[in-house]
This record gives sequence, C-alpha cells and structure tokens, in this order.
Amino acid sequence: MNINLDFAAIAQEHQHAIGSVFAQSAQIQAATQLIIETLQNGHKVLWCGNGGSAAEAQHMAAELMVRYVKNRRPLASIALTNDTSILTAHPNDYDFDSLFARQVEGLGQTGDFLIGMSTSGTSKNVLNAFAMAKQKGIKTMALVGQNDQAVKVLVDITLKVDSQKTARVQEGHTVINHLICEMLDLVFD
Repeated sequence: MNINLDFAAIAQEHQHAIGSVFAQSAQIQAATQLIIETLQNGHKVLWCGNGGSAAEAQHMAAELMVRYVKNRRPLASIALTNDTSILTAHPNDYDFDSLFARQVEGLGQTGDFLIGMSTSGTSKNVLNAFAMAKQKGIKTMALVGQNDQAVKVLVDITLKVDSQKTARVQEGHTVINHLICEMLDLVFD
C-alpha cells in the first residue's frame, strides 16, 4: 500500500491557521489579562467543548491546576467535560443542549471566566453555556473557527482560527491556549 499524503499542502494549511492565531496577539493578551484578574481575585476558569474540544478543555484545566512549564501554585480551573456521571445523567434526564449551561449555573460565580471551544462556532451546548454565564456575570471567551456569527453576540472575546478544517482549527486552539499559559507562567509563582 502506497500512501500519498500531500505534506506540503497540509503544512501550508497549518501555517495559515497558526498565522491567523498570531495575528490576534493583542486580543490574546487582552483575554489573558482578564484571566489573570479572574485568578488574582480568587475566582476560577471554566472550560467546555465537545469531542476534541472537550479533550482540550481537560488538557487546559490540567495545565492551570498542575503546571505548564514553571513550577507554580495551582490556578483554579475546571473542565466541565470531566464528570462522566453529569455528562450522561444530564442529557438522559434533560437534554444535551443544556449540559454545560447547567454546570455553569451550579458551579459558576460572578467573577469567574468561561472559555468555550467550538470549531463550528455553533455548538448549542457551548452557546447555552455562554448565555448562562452572561446571566451570572461571568466573563467569557469563545475559541472558534471561521464561523463566529452565533457566538460573538454572547461573549466578551472571540478568537477565530482562519480555517474550515476541524483539525487546523483545533491546532490553532491549542496554540492560543498554550500562549495563554506562557503568559500565566510569567505572572504567577
């Protein structure tokens, strides 16, 4: 079997997507400043997303709670994608679309910060989490692909990865999240 993957084309897609991330450096710094203020004021960062974005939510909550590079104190962070009992009970008893909103309602407090990831920009459960966060006075940031129409009216900050391919968007989200961690490592001991 001969596999002919066009590595050059994929590299070009990746470079374009990641380039779109670095073009938003001012917005990433502004978002990080809000996260810093959240944590310095004794509040927490909540994360949510579906599929690969759920895995990224767990990844990032761990980066904040454990460490990124520097040994520092834990930073209060919760992935709303971790509890399998909630993830199965809520959709069974209610519906999937309100899964994250319910957790934001129960765990979120005014002063917290919610980061929702949706490669499509249209994940109803993420959009509903943002709506609940707004009701509770929680600052919000969306990480999306090219489609930000549904989400941008619900959040404080939107960061877009310029790609229509899920893999490239997810790669961009990881870069954004790691840049945030780099900055947090400069501030917290």
